[in-house]
Amino acid sequence: MPLTTLQIPTPDGPAEAFAAFPDTGGPHPGVLMYADGFGLRPVLRELARELAGHGYYVLVPHLFHRHGPAPVLDLPAYIDEAARTALLARLMPLIEAHTPERARRDADAYLAFLTSRPEVAAGPVAVTGYCIGGLLAVRTAAAHPGRVAAVAAFHGPVAADGPELFDTITARVHLGHAASDLTPEDLAGLNRTLDAAGLDHTSEIYPGTVHGFTMSDTDAFDPAGLQRHWDRLLPLLGSALTRG
Repeated sequence: MPLTTLQIPTPDGPAEAFAAFPDTGGPHPGVLMYADGFGLRPVLRELARELAGHGYYVLVPHLFHRHGPAPVLDLPAYIDEAARTALLARLMPLIEAHTPERARRDADAYLAFLTSRPEVAAGPVAVTGYCIGGLLAVRTAAAHPGRVAAVAAFHGPVAADGPELFDTITARVHLGHAASDLTPEDLAGLNRTLDAAGLDHTSEIYPGTVHGFTMSDTDAFDPAGLQRHWDRLLPLLGSALTRG
């Protein structure tokens, strides 16, 4: 499965990225994948390659490109609780600096770049993301109704911007929440918001999971949760995107 390193032009300078896609049978439907807060690293390449193997062109940008090349922090091969605490203390200022306005500018640039690639089929694309990337995926879908046909977010703080974020989304939506992130009561309230926005959606707590359950290089990893993520993501993309 080819994996190409790229530079995406943005209003604030070039953003590193990589893309995974099949080497035959293109062009392929495009998917913009947002990393979690720990950023570009081997586990994201694994996720992108896995998704690309199902017939998609998957673009994964460096979220914190304004702060230097990826990774912006030295990451251990395995992120346990002690490492997570230390890393998050250093990452939170970068996450807080990634304002909704910056996120919108980046999303505009990422989607323009994705849809210009010769390997990407014409038509709408999908957006998916993990952790803070889940919120960025929802923001992208909200900012680009009509261009984004499907959006999926996993263990992401998707309600952080308030209910109005969902009002302009036209995409099909799946939200996969960690059991440690959301109570059943919180879930019910969020789903009422999604219903009020008229969205075609599924939104559920993945049983027994904690925040970060998709990431195999952390102690939050849950194999059943990752598989459930694929079981939800692949049908969503297959139904929303037209294959080339």
